[in-house]
Amino acid sequence: MTSLTCLPLPFPVEPKDAFPLVAGTNPYAFWLDSARDESPMSRYSYLGAPHDGGALRYESAGLTQPQVSVLDGKGAMRRTLPGTIWQVLPRMLADAPAITGAENLPLDALPGGYVGFMGYEAHADFELTNFHHQHPYRQASTPDALWMPATHYLAYEHASGKAWLIGPDAWVQQTARQLAELGENTGAHTMQARAYAPAIPDFPLPDRDDYLAKVQESQREIFEGNSYEVCLTAETSTRVQPALDEADLLALYLAQREKNSAPYASFLRCDDFTVLSSSPEKFLSVTAGGQAESKPIKGTVPRGATSEEDAAASAWLAADPKTRAENLMIVDLLRNDLSLVSYPESVRVPVLMGVESYSTVHQLVSTITAQLRPGVTAVDATAACFPGGSMTGAPKASTMAIIDRLEGRARGVYSGALGYFGADGSAALSIVIRTLVAYRDGTLTLAAGGAIVADSDPVAEYDEMVTKLRAAVPRHADGVAGA
Repeated sequence: MTSLTCLPLPFPVEPKDAFPLVAGTNPYAFWLDSARDESPMSRYSYLGAPHDGGALRYESAGLTQPQVSVLDGKGAMRRTLPGTIWQVLPRMLADAPAITGAENLPLDALPGGYVGFMGYEAHADFELTNFHHQHPYRQASTPDALWMPATHYLAYEHASGKAWLIGPDAWVQQTARQLAELGENTGAHTMQARAYAPAIPDFPLPDRDDYLAKVQESQREIFEGNSYEVCLTAETSTRVQPALDEADLLALYLAQREKNSAPYASFLRCDDFTVLSSSPEKFLSVTAGGQAESKPIKGTVPRGATSEEDAAASAWLAADPKTRAENLMIVDLLRNDLSLVSYPESVRVPVLMGVESYSTVHQLVSTITAQLRPGVTAVDATAACFPGGSMTGAPKASTMAIIDRLEGRARGVYSGALGYFGADGSAALSIVIRTLVAYRDGTLTLAAGGAIVADSDPVAEYDEMVTKLRAAVPRHADGVAGA
């Protein structure tokens, strides 16, 4: 493929209706879905699939001879490339096809590149956080990373309702015709989004006593000076039989999206598993000019039942000393991470501990900005900050070793980074939280956690973790329930 075409669409498009058409039956497809229209972070959504193949699948983080698999259009391995995903992805971005008519796209829209995720275990490629010489390798049930080329996709601007198709000219022209006919002929595409969410069994709550014991062990590590803050997480799972098909999964995501709209929502079809995320947290964004921004979240409280209760919850979150201490530790960690790849004097904190309100929770959010040094790529900046400090604690390396011992499992997609790397050097990545992972065998997994500090109340930490679990499913009752 030598070039792509950009075509502005002269008619309105609704992303949730367009996704089945744009994605088709491809084993890999993406919808980066800025589902919270009132958020300034929710400017664009991107929907597409690599119709000609080329997805990068990486399952050898931390190994002495890592390699990246390049897949064909049916998801089978086409070839392998030597190196880690951190080494291979920049080379592939440098070879991304040019876009004819790119001037029609807004300057800050995705101009081709790759869409996907770095799983938490991708940190094993870094000398500082590779603990495999001390502990068994944590093999996740999902790849350590997966990136799809943005070669056939639709870009949608929420504020204006404008949309653009980017891809090979023949695909662009055909898809434009199908989208124009979509309202009149609902059978024009293969897979329709269903109007209902499928029923899924309740997720059992993680074992309370086990979590409380791990909180207390985290505090012992803090008292001994091995950490200041430990981001402890727990995972739960349920199983649907028969397994959900592609239309069911999309319907489940739409229900999740309606219940808990988020600026970094996403739906990734990854052949043997699907990621359904309603993340509110920016991990890292980078402009083509190298301006970097991170927005860590530390501090969560449920929304109130009345306006008075809601205002009181927000005020408590803003003032709670423990919560503010948690947030400040992560701000300092991210300032340090960004200073490694930026002009140190450019690192700023324009917003320190602001309250942001979402459908089900209030959260305490800070903003850190920096200017990357010349020659530092968005992938380099991501590596310097990965995994996101809000999902590790501080100091990062020693705390991650504590987490590895206490959790005793791979986190996989959860608490990694998801989004895109643009061919122009830009990037927009979320922290993977509030996320369901659905597998081909019908298994669905869900994880959540919280920051443990010296004066944490173990019972309150467990309750906060459960609150976060509930925020990721379409409805909840006394436990963590499905749709």
